[in-house]
Amino acid sequence: MCRVSATIGGDVTGTVLATLRGEMSRGFAFDLHVHEFHLLSWSDTITTAHRTADRDWLVPPTHALWMPAGVPHALAVVRDGLGYGVAVEASPDRPAVAPWSEPTGVLVTPLVRELIVHLDRHPGQARAQAEALLVDLLEPVPSTTFQLPVPTDPRARDIADALMADPADDRDLAAWAHHAATSVRTVARLFQAETGMTFAQWRTHARVRAALTHLAEGVSVGATARAVGYRKPGAFAEAFRRVTGQSPSAYGPT
Repeated sequence: MCRVSATIGGDVTGTVLATLRGEMSRGFAFDLHVHEFHLLSWSDTITTAHRTADRDWLVPPTHALWMPAGVPHALAVVRDGLGYGVAVEASPDRPAVAPWSEPTGVLVTPLVRELIVHLDRHPGQARAQAEALLVDLLEPVPSTTFQLPVPTDPRARDIADALMADPADDRDLAAWAHHAATSVRTVARLFQAETGMTFAQWRTHARVRAALTHLAEGVSVGATARAVGYRKPGAFAEAFRRVTGQSPSAYGPT
């Protein structure tokens, strides 16, 4: 379920075309689509998963994702709650309002939060200063959202899709190479070249990505560890900390 309201920018000279506010339920999704405007998606209390052709993001509460105009993407709600979207004009005459040409994670500071809420609550008023300040305050934060690069070669992508569907699958590299009807060397080369990680590193990241979703849904750390392929919670916690820099208990119940 999704209930969305929109506030249209009142100043035609402004950079923000509209703000969107929506109550979204877990399981709600938008299929792959494209916007003619830049979109800043802010997860106030929800957790959302965003996907492009070659990358996957998990956006937790208090953070945002900048999605440039023209980039095909999909969205799924992992945890119920309230989310906002800020549609920003995409114009070659105003490149300053498009700070990034690729999807980029953004930390929502208290001031950024208040500016988004202000723009949503005050339609039809002179808003140019607030809009310009909002865009100016956006700064990329690599750790803001969890990204999982996805290989594009059909053989490696087939393996990646299978592991994302079942991260607990513990088949080794040789078994996965047989699954993809190719060699171990080829699989290893493809993952390194297309994701910047070894196969083992990528699988660990895929498991942590899946774990974040479980934790956001309120699953205990122990049950999450088992669901993503770790028999020992300690080994899971170590892998999770190595990838995210934080303990899994910071994301969900123990």
